[in-house]
Amino acid sequence: MARRDETIIGLDIGTTKICVVVAEPTENGIDVVGIGTHPSRGLRKGVVVDIDATVESIKHAVEEAELMADCEITSVYAGIAGSHIRAFNSHGVVAVKDRDVSIGDVKRVIDAAKAVSIPMDREVIHVIPQEFIIDDQDGIREPLGMSGVRLEAKIHIVTAAVTSAQNIVKCANKAGLNVIDIVLEPLASAEAALAEDERDLGVCLLDIGGGTTDIAVFAEGSIHHTSVLGLGGSHITNDIAVGLRTPFEEAERVKKKFGVAAARFLGSDDVISVPSVGGRKPREVSRKILCEIIEPRVEEILSLARQSLEKEGLEDSIPSGVVLTGGCSALAGLPELAEEIFETTVREGIPGNIGGLQDVVRGPMYATGVGLVLFGAAQGRQNARFRIRDRSIFGRVKQRMRDWLYQF
Repeated sequence: MARRDETIIGLDIGTTKICVVVAEPTENGIDVVGIGTHPSRGLRKGVVVDIDATVESIKHAVEEAELMADCEITSVYAGIAGSHIRAFNSHGVVAVKDRDVSIGDVKRVIDAAKAVSIPMDREVIHVIPQEFIIDDQDGIREPLGMSGVRLEAKIHIVTAAVTSAQNIVKCANKAGLNVIDIVLEPLASAEAALAEDERDLGVCLLDIGGGTTDIAVFAEGSIHHTSVLGLGGSHITNDIAVGLRTPFEEAERVKKKFGVAAARFLGSDDVISVPSVGGRKPREVSRKILCEIIEPRVEEILSLARQSLEKEGLEDSIPSGVVLTGGCSALAGLPELAEEIFETTVREGIPGNIGGLQDVVRGPMYATGVGLVLFGAAQGRQNARFRIRDRSIFGRVKQRMRDWLYQF
């Protein structure tokens, strides 16, 4: 099996599935050359609860991707999600040293902006500049070389529980993988599913996965808000399993094949056969009853997402509407119901800006995996600007010495 050093691999560790995407950088972007998926057996609400089961699922997905791409996978960009994610905006101000803004000035103002109190049990996983301000001139995206005496930065800081991040890295390491970086999953999905004009005008990305629903709001080309709800597609499946008294796996199959987000979007009221628990005979159930079980939970998820935007005062900041990604967004009638609840346009987020096996990953459930490799490609071009905080004091001191020598 060949080993390709230029490959970029994304590892999407989800509540219901593990997805591995292998891509190669090209002049026009990236080409997807392999993909592997396997049911996830060790996560709950996006958080690892069984390391051994998670490791086995990762190994199966990696083997499938290696066979398709004909390469050895050793390093990955891993996604992270879960209700433990916390994000906030911050602001920093410094004086420009030599009248012209240098790399050192940009680093100093970002350091000033992220100099906030972070609890010991939390880890900063992203520090994302939103905009720079030079002498009251706002809306600057790239300040290098510009003249001024006062430099300000507005940044978005994303934190995660240290234990959750460590468990993801530990699972990957036990599966024989090195984690280059941990990426917030809605940010990864946005890389794959959002267009540049949507980011500029204002858009909300809603990633409805198996155990969580991730929310990301973009405006003026940068991230303004991220949050995670502890509800997802597995809760809908559980409602079906309880309501129809059927095994969880059968409830998932029925949801995918016959489910509709709301009964009023149902074309015909067919009768479906639903297996029973305990070896009992299958029962005939009206499809309308299935949809009446699904609808309240879907409405709850979408309403909580709308309330999250209203709480931050962002409901009027998304003229481009809402983009749905994640496996659950493939549920029939979901975009129509989301349009009613959000009172704006809604579309399904399909991964774009890729070549190669684009028809294989052409679905909202692959947005995070494709986004991780896009993020990895962009990070390589930007010299790894956003990294996990170095845990060793020696490593941090060494990095400061490098920065000082570079400025000197």
